[in-house]
Amino acid sequence: MSSMILLFLFITLDSLLASGSSLSDQVHQSPADIYHQPRGTAKINCSHSIETYDQIFWYKKSNLELQLLGYMFINEPNVEKGSGVTIEGDARKTKTCTLIIEGLSVNSSGVYFCAASLHSAAGSPQDNTKSPQSSPP
Repeated sequence: MSSMILLFLFITLDSLLASGSSLSDQVHQSPADIYHQPRGTAKINCSHSIETYDQIFWYKKSNLELQLLGYMFINEPNVEKGSGVTIEGDARKTKTCTLIIEGLSVNSSGVYFCAASLHSAAGSPQDNTKSPQSSPP
């Protein structure tokens, strides 16, 4: 693979409400998009300003397939086997949770997004996400 090939990791923001509320505007993801050379490292940050939420989930969408990469519960990361990512930080209000993708390749390209949630052992959590607005060019 040529080292001149640039990877395009497309990250965009939008609202997808599972709870029907307007809390999704309190979930923030940055940067908006990332360009890297192969074998590089990409870092994507997610934070929220929702008092009781203590989980952040990370997803990747590519080839019309949605993949759960892992999640952070308070400050305990849980990464899916084979996802090839690391999750660091804290999922509580005003803290930052970071998704780290190392050893980038063409297969790393996709739409990455985070979702903030209230951990609930009983019943369904209220979820708020930042999801894609459009497809990559």
